[in-house]
Amino acid sequence: MENSGSHPEVMVPPVEGVAGGGTAYGWSESGIQDPNLLRGSIDPLKVHSSELVHVWCMPNSANVGPQDMPRPLEPISLLAARNERENVQIALRPKVSWAGSSIAGSLQVQCSDLCSTSGDRLVVGESVKMRRVVPILGVPDALVPLELPLSQLTLYPGETTVIWVSIDVPTTPPGQYEGEVIITAIRADAESTAQCLGKAARNQLYQELKSCLDVVEPIDGKSLDEVVERVKSASISLRRVLQSPSFSDVYLDNGSVDLMEEDAISNLSVRVKISLTVWDFILPATPSVPAVIGLSTNLHPFSPLFLYSIEQLRWGESMRVLTYTCPWPADHPKSDEYFSDPRLAAYAVPYRPIVSGGDTPKDFLQRQVEILRTKSHWRKAYFYLWDEPLNLEHYEAIRNMASDIHAYAPDARIMTTYYCGPSDAPLASNNFEAFLKVPEFLRPHTQIYCTSEWVIGNREDLAKDIIAEIQPENGEEWWTYVCMGPSDPHPNWHLGMRGTQHRAVMWRVWKEGGTGFLYWGANCYEKAMVPSAEIRFRRGLPPGDGVLYYPGQVFSSSQEPVASLRLERLLSGLQDIEYLKLYFKIR
Repeated sequence: MENSGSHPEVMVPPVEGVAGGGTAYGWSESGIQDPNLLRGSIDPLKVHSSELVHVWCMPNSANVGPQDMPRPLEPISLLAARNERENVQIALRPKVSWAGSSIAGSLQVQCSDLCSTSGDRLVVGESVKMRRVVPILGVPDALVPLELPLSQLTLYPGETTVIWVSIDVPTTPPGQYEGEVIITAIRADAESTAQCLGKAARNQLYQELKSCLDVVEPIDGKSLDEVVERVKSASISLRRVLQSPSFSDVYLDNGSVDLMEEDAISNLSVRVKISLTVWDFILPATPSVPAVIGLSTNLHPFSPLFLYSIEQLRWGESMRVLTYTCPWPADHPKSDEYFSDPRLAAYAVPYRPIVSGGDTPKDFLQRQVEILRTKSHWRKAYFYLWDEPLNLEHYEAIRNMASDIHAYAPDARIMTTYYCGPSDAPLASNNFEAFLKVPEFLRPHTQIYCTSEWVIGNREDLAKDIIAEIQPENGEEWWTYVCMGPSDPHPNWHLGMRGTQHRAVMWRVWKEGGTGFLYWGANCYEKAMVPSAEIRFRRGLPPGDGVLYYPGQVFSSSQEPVASLRLERLLSGLQDIEYLKLYFKIR
């Protein structure tokens, strides 16, 4: 796209994904002087929006903060397979203030469908979504949904606002899809117009109009008197709608409409062109590498997200855990559909009842296993019994529970996470050798050995030593996890790390030869008295550790949880694995 706004050339730092790496976060634009900045009273309907606001695009790997520098605006060009999600960022920064208040001004943002020349369409609101990037502790992270297809944003002086655009590509025909995001500076009084109605107001308006139709439409076979009464009733309802605050700016002007206004919006807008090439291959619905993420059931309840194979996680005493993926027991009619969903790569089976009462723990375990073993999805099942055993007592508890499970299902998979051997029974002369001997020590009571990436650090040879101890021919697997560490410069999901570090967590799993990944928590922030309270990370942990989602009430009245940039990059990393597998398959 042609950038019609004029501003002087400035030196900007490199950005991840754009010319050589680094991160854009944290740079200041102090010292920039633009002689063309407009001054005085400004009517945005008489000035091109590019004269009022900087607009530029950034890759999804960049952390675009409030003080980021403007860049030239270029068209967005994306590539995606079918069944893949692609993301891009649109950054906005005011050049001047046109609102005459503490804010710089308001923008109207409209997103179109993405259409191909053959008539296929990626529909906005379904395949195409926009979210506002909200800083957490000053770092861009929360992704708050915007109204679609039309939304309104407020800009503040000296601050950059970012829109995160996500495109979910279904199994749509391959080809070139094109659309645009239209950005228009608007007057401060435009907030009250129907064009910027909130969802609740639009829903009320919809219900009112629908009631009119419900009254008028069923008139076949009705008497003339009844038809007249229905028309009168509909007229009363329509008059009430027209006199509502939503149309106050129209009826106060006796219904007059400035036809030039719509033309001005169209002619003065900044149009960000989006071109998406959909390739002729499909990423598998089931991730090749399960990414299992724990959820705290004591905090905000989360809907299951199959893309991430999220499991419910409840902590017990001394790191004994009760883990389960499905909210229903195995004999519930919905559980089979849940477990069979192709997006679910792995699921945890509870070792004992989730709710006390009823069956004894052994009866509960036996019934669950007997039902699930008859299903084709049993191959996805595993039991996660203890987190990071430290001594012989812990290891003995794992053996006992695993024996109970294998008595009913010899082919059941038991997962154990660990970063060391038992401290009171050294397995070798040094700590790492003892760590390597854990599989031999736990065999045959564990089938999935899940180790901390913190132990490996930057030594690739250690990963090879671990794999050498695993027996895949006997059904054993090696999974990895991150928790607190490793820290920078290693891949992790800490707040403030570079976008490529977030995305590379899954790259590392693939490179080292892991077959699964575990993350301890997605919503493990400090518990608050009310859901709308300010987000507080747990003390003693790196910022963002254990939090990939936020409660929606913090940002709006919505009950829906709000995803983070880091969670989106996790998904991108999972999809990158599918590309890597395809590449090495056809190479």
